[in-house]
Amino acid sequence: MKNFKKNRPVICLSLLLLAAVQLNAQTPVPANKQTKSILLSGGTVHVGNGKVIENGVVGIKDGKIDLVADATTIKLRQGAYDTTIYLNGKHLYPAFIAPNSTLGLGEVESVRATNDFGEIGGYNPHVRSLIAFNMDSKVSTTVRTNGVLYVQATPRAGIISGTSSVISLEGWNWEDAVLKSGDGIHLNFPRSTKRNGWWAEPQASSQNDKFEEQLNDIKKFFTDAKAYNLAKTKEETNLRYEAMKGIFDGSQNLYIHTESIKDIVAAVNFIRQLELKKCVLVGAKDAWKVTKLLRDNNIAVMVNRVHDLPEREQEDVDLPYKLPYLLQKDSVLFCLENSGDMEAMNTRNLPFLAGTAAAYGLTKEQALIAITLNTAKILGVDKQIGSLEAGKQASVIVSSGDALDMRTNNIEMAFVDGKKIMLTNTQQELYKKYMNKYQLKQ
Repeated sequence: MKNFKKNRPVICLSLLLLAAVQLNAQTPVPANKQTKSILLSGGTVHVGNGKVIENGVVGIKDGKIDLVADATTIKLRQGAYDTTIYLNGKHLYPAFIAPNSTLGLGEVESVRATNDFGEIGGYNPHVRSLIAFNMDSKVSTTVRTNGVLYVQATPRAGIISGTSSVISLEGWNWEDAVLKSGDGIHLNFPRSTKRNGWWAEPQASSQNDKFEEQLNDIKKFFTDAKAYNLAKTKEETNLRYEAMKGIFDGSQNLYIHTESIKDIVAAVNFIRQLELKKCVLVGAKDAWKVTKLLRDNNIAVMVNRVHDLPEREQEDVDLPYKLPYLLQKDSVLFCLENSGDMEAMNTRNLPFLAGTAAAYGLTKEQALIAITLNTAKILGVDKQIGSLEAGKQASVIVSSGDALDMRTNNIEMAFVDGKKIMLTNTQQELYKKYMNKYQLKQ
């Protein structure tokens, strides 16, 4: 006790310094609700539905878009908007949306205590990723500066991982930020083949002898859950079955994570047998081989990271790059996602995945749609976000260059629900810090 009293000034000073360091490292303060109307004038407006307005205006009032027009053909009365921001030569886009992501659910992959995206057990449809979402994530701020302002926070692990939600990356907590709670349930479909070796030393795949057994177990769970939800009276409450109700009445998506053609066909048969209403394939690297099957069954696809190698030696080395084009030309609804190693951090690369897809068959506007409006349609939030159209939420990004090109992407302004948000992150602060230390020109 004497030692504590003796060293108390030192301890207090240390705590104050630690607090100062923590304060300096905090995420940007959330913006206040929009109170004054804004007119973004003179930029190139990429509406997000394929339309481009070279000299456009976008009006924002009460957090909503109330005007999208050609500046050369419209006349506005003086004082129609409280603030006018001139954007000559700049580009306006709808906010980018990152589906199937653990962003906000994990901070440091190597530190288990910072990761909250996987639960113990096989069947966890009742587990909600929403309540684990960390609005103070430092990783999220690095993603916002590349134009990604919305994320589908998605659980991992198990057979049924849980329920995802669509969340904005702006707000004090998840209650502030949630756009759509419980948009769908995620099923990890069994693999008919097992991969052997690892990426540096791959080995020949082998058959999964338990594939049929695993598939039958899943079918039984779904059949029992369907019967439970159709029953007029229930002897006891089953939380897992209760959570499956939206899958059967069509109010939620079923996201089926699968890759190979054999498993995709098995998944489609599974959907048919259970008469599931809204289903999305996630990953689905072989989807280009069965586009007619997917189109006929109204099944959308989340295309996994296109910056990847093909699955098989005999496939074109650029097959992942042109997979979006192969789906586009056969009229399959798809969007781009970026799951995999270090996926939370790599979410910032989402616009550049679209840029690669544009270099391998898609037009620039089709590529933009793959990370905006198509994503919103698949997630069921296209009435709110996904394109710059009157009545939708005013979630807009402004770039001085092509936002899909990593050489020119430079997000200068961003708005979420009409609120102009701060675009700073830890990496930028460290850059400024050491540029200043060594007196280098910025």
